[in-house]
Amino acid sequence: MSTLPRLPLRRVRLDTKTGRDDLTVRREPHWTKLSAGRYLGFRKLDVGGTWIARYRTEDGAQKYKAIGELLPEFGFDQAKVAAEIWFRDLDRGVTGKTDDGKDATVATACTRYIVDRTKNKSAANAHDAKKRFERTVTGKPIASLPLAKVRARHLKEWLDGLDADGLSKPSANRTLAPLKAALHLAVRDGLATADLAVECEKVAPHKAAGGRRDLYLDKTQRIALLAACSGHVRDLVEAAMLTGCRAGELTSATRGAFDARTATLKVTGKTGTRNVPLSPKAKELFTRLAKGKLPGAYLLTKDGANRWLHSDWDELVRTAATKAELPTGVCLYTLRHSWVTAALLGGMSTLEVSKIAGTGLTMIEKHYGHLVNDVARERLAKVEIL
Repeated sequence: MSTLPRLPLRRVRLDTKTGRDDLTVRREPHWTKLSAGRYLGFRKLDVGGTWIARYRTEDGAQKYKAIGELLPEFGFDQAKVAAEIWFRDLDRGVTGKTDDGKDATVATACTRYIVDRTKNKSAANAHDAKKRFERTVTGKPIASLPLAKVRARHLKEWLDGLDADGLSKPSANRTLAPLKAALHLAVRDGLATADLAVECEKVAPHKAAGGRRDLYLDKTQRIALLAACSGHVRDLVEAAMLTGCRAGELTSATRGAFDARTATLKVTGKTGTRNVPLSPKAKELFTRLAKGKLPGAYLLTKDGANRWLHSDWDELVRTAATKAELPTGVCLYTLRHSWVTAALLGGMSTLEVSKIAGTGLTMIEKHYGHLVNDVARERLAKVEIL
């Protein structure tokens, strides 16, 4: 029995315009092999066409992915790169699914990031991320968005919407960082493709978010805020008002750090350890807080026993600020800024303020130089030169 000779398969040229023009219009893509089990296809349309990638798994199953439309800036070379990235993700076992088979979402990534921070960083770091996510991600549309569908525009819309939550631009930037880190971790853990990392890097933090501090509470507003506070957060707010210390410096201070005889409080923070001189009112506050406590006990606690953890006070301060009818954006750091401002306006030198507040003279000049100049002009007006 004779058989017809087997004709050689026609080689498809997808990498040239001439080759693509010679293709027939059809739904089934024209395929070219990139490597074993990996193909790039072109679906020819009446006008233009689209790129498709095909991947053969170890058990012989075929997976497909739409790569994009043929455009002047997205031709064969760009489609090939995109397809190979997808192939690598599949080789890494990226499924986009959780262990229970559900779509991995932004909320999934945030939860896993908190666990990772607890294991590989610290409980305090994890707690800070958890608080930030609870405030800005949980319950928001972005939380339920599958990682496979996250695009830069979603992240940008989320970032721009944080002002509605009372976050300043610097605070929004500090919240963007852990969210991007959580999404990058999802990529590394195989919950999302490398496309997600690319989308993350398209979103830049707010510009000019580290400039002069403008939210200042005058004495009347500070008194109103303190009156609106209740429970142990009132002590923390008052301590911040009277010392200008950073929140972490205050919450880590122990009974042994307070010296009533010299009216000083030894604090330790990101700029090291320093002794902060206390005003009479501050001394009175810390004398009350120190009463009956052992040297190693924390002066400030969130419930009379346990130490404040980062961001535990955020919601409490915001609620008090709203009750006191203060501007949106008031937070514990506002009180440090208000202390520095009041000190400079009260005539203290930049050197004195920088030593007490634990910040450099350069930072004082950068953020508060306008106040120093105002005080200097007032004093100069009183000097009789002629």
